[in-house]
Amino acid sequence: MASTSEPLTQPLPAPGVVPTHPRGLDSARPGETPLAPAEQMPTKARTGWKGPAWALPPVAVLAVVFLYPLLLVVQQSFSPDEGGTALAPYADVFASASFRSALTTTVWLAAGSTVGCLVLGFVLALVIAFVPFPGAKAVARFVDVFLSFPSFLITLALLFIYGNAGMANGVWTGVTGAADGPFHFLTTPWGVLLAEITYFTPFVMRPLLAAFSQLDTAQLEVASSLGAGPARIVRQVILPEALPALLAGGSLVLVMCLNEFGIVLFTGAKGVTTLPMLVYSKAILESDYPAACVVAVVNIAISVGLYSLYRAVSRRAGA
Repeated sequence: MASTSEPLTQPLPAPGVVPTHPRGLDSARPGETPLAPAEQMPTKARTGWKGPAWALPPVAVLAVVFLYPLLLVVQQSFSPDEGGTALAPYADVFASASFRSALTTTVWLAAGSTVGCLVLGFVLALVIAFVPFPGAKAVARFVDVFLSFPSFLITLALLFIYGNAGMANGVWTGVTGAADGPFHFLTTPWGVLLAEITYFTPFVMRPLLAAFSQLDTAQLEVASSLGAGPARIVRQVILPEALPALLAGGSLVLVMCLNEFGIVLFTGAKGVTTLPMLVYSKAILESDYPAACVVAVVNIAISVGLYSLYRAVSRRAGA
């Protein structure tokens, strides 16, 4: 009787080596169990508390340093001076003319500063990135250093230039012989706007310069060889590539301008009251802590809402 078994054509495996089926994993005959390679053998899942244990300290620090004070502010905003918990502080604050004026001033200053930073930052980043001139790399590095400057330092520099006794007024009175110079805008909303644009423009330039460094210069050369002018190249080639960076920088500037306190304080603009200044006035000058907490909660809600809107827009734009 002829044997139905196949002849042994494969050498025996060496000791300690896991044998595999000669025809592979999926070619075993009925009734046979294919042998998996050693590296595909199931391993015991790793379990333990090392991950959660390492996560507990930073979560605890975050809760103590940030979340707990924030909860206290929210709780105080619902606690009128008469005691208990009520919505009376919110009703009183929303009905006051000072809050409505501060909200309007905060929004238009933040929006105007953001637009100014976007326009000025885009133009300056274009010049630094695509216009060759001596010292371009040094200017780009200075932009990075500028980000570390405190806001009051820029305001102080503007006071030396455009203040009532500043350089600009001194030159004017020296040339014309007038008793006073014409530059008195730093204590107005326009002075705050100028200071915020001056200080926050590098926050737009930094992501733009990073985006321009990744731009393929071959696209610019092809567009130029096809007869496109500089304005068309900027509009159709550079601007689409810079849009995510503009969204990122603009959203950052908008949120920071909404919460800016030092610039408004150091310009001495007494007629300019923003939401952070109103919080300071209610809490420090008037000792009205429930009203101060209400304004703070509104300021936080606006900031978080704008950040959420930015995230939604950036996802749609592919940022």
